[in-house]
Amino acid sequence: MTSPGRKKILAIVLAGGEGKRLMPLTADRAKPAVPFGGIYRLIDFALSNVVNSGYLKVVVLTQYKSHSLDRHVTTTWRMSNLLGNYVTPVPAQQRVGKRWYLGSADAIFQSQNLLVDEQPDIVVVVGADHVYRMDFAQMVEAHVESGAGCTVAAIRQPISLADQFGVIDIDPQSPDRIRAFLEKPTDPIGLPDAPDQVLASMGNYVFNADALVDAVTRDAELERSKHDMGGDIVPWFVDRTESAVYDYKDNDVPGSTDRDRGYWRDVGTMRSYYDAHMDLVSPLPVFNLYNKDWPIFTSYGPHPPAKLVEGHTGGSVTTYNSILSPGVVVSGGSVSQSVLSPSVYVQEGAEVSDSVLMDGVRIGEGAIVRNAILDKGVVVPPGVRIGVDPEEDRERGFVVEDGLTVLAKQQQVPTSD
Repeated sequence: MTSPGRKKILAIVLAGGEGKRLMPLTADRAKPAVPFGGIYRLIDFALSNVVNSGYLKVVVLTQYKSHSLDRHVTTTWRMSNLLGNYVTPVPAQQRVGKRWYLGSADAIFQSQNLLVDEQPDIVVVVGADHVYRMDFAQMVEAHVESGAGCTVAAIRQPISLADQFGVIDIDPQSPDRIRAFLEKPTDPIGLPDAPDQVLASMGNYVFNADALVDAVTRDAELERSKHDMGGDIVPWFVDRTESAVYDYKDNDVPGSTDRDRGYWRDVGTMRSYYDAHMDLVSPLPVFNLYNKDWPIFTSYGPHPPAKLVEGHTGGSVTTYNSILSPGVVVSGGSVSQSVLSPSVYVQEGAEVSDSVLMDGVRIGEGAIVRNAILDKGVVVPPGVRIGVDPEEDRERGFVVEDGLTVLAKQQQVPTSD
């Protein structure tokens, strides 16, 4: 059998997600373009995993409000043309009719010209809005050895949470084979080696290229199909007994530790997005941004180093358990348990705690920001309080959800009375 290293691989990143549950952060951008961790975009994690795995021919399928996503991909993810490598965004093109993508499977069906041009043996299909590290080369190797047409990456989850995921039921006699794909089951069977756990789909797949083309082409003809990779394509392979599962616990990423190995977060809700940030600023975070053996690549512009200085009247600076990105200036203010993105400015006497501030946010003198997420360009006037009184925040038109106050990109903040 041909070794995986000699297989011709094309990676497809599905990045058309709208991300309704992250509104208002997705009011002006696709979910994969949402900033994360100070200097990154969510898509940087998927793309970093792909290129660190050695796959340097990558297409990014986009659709919903894709301008900032397209700009980030084209300006950041540049490969050497000498070897024919590329990372390129591909918008919906209406190649098969006057319609946009109807689902993730339809996105691939409508983009088959990419496979025709590249002629890959294997296609790696990944989502664009999860935070994790994964070596896809190990999954491809397992896929080739299995002889399956489709392999689904799965992560172990408590059986009590099974009704929140697409769950993979494995054959006890052949633990790498999928017996059934269950959508949010209420009475699943636990794993043979862990009865209190189930395997949940991660939204990452490996396909034999010809089998993928066959599957999405057949699916496109089904009127009742939702044209979804997990909901329609994987069950088609399962019914044909051509599907395998890859257990994420077996993935050993260089530089990982027992603490962060197996970390995977779907940051699709405001609370999960916020909690993932609070993990980053904890003294010993589970997800390690500082793994130099498997870096997360990005670009954040020509910013100067972060700077902490006393205020204009001599006010002192207090900072702890926080991430300060390049270009941040804290002038006599207090920052704790927070993530500050590039060019954030905190003025004298201001207090920022348990918050996520995106690019260019300015906090005026004496202002207080707590338990908040402020999108790009928000200016908080002097003395204003955000995240202190939920009712006050609602009256000013801010989103208050699950104990958090969220402001949209460049949303106006009224001055205090």
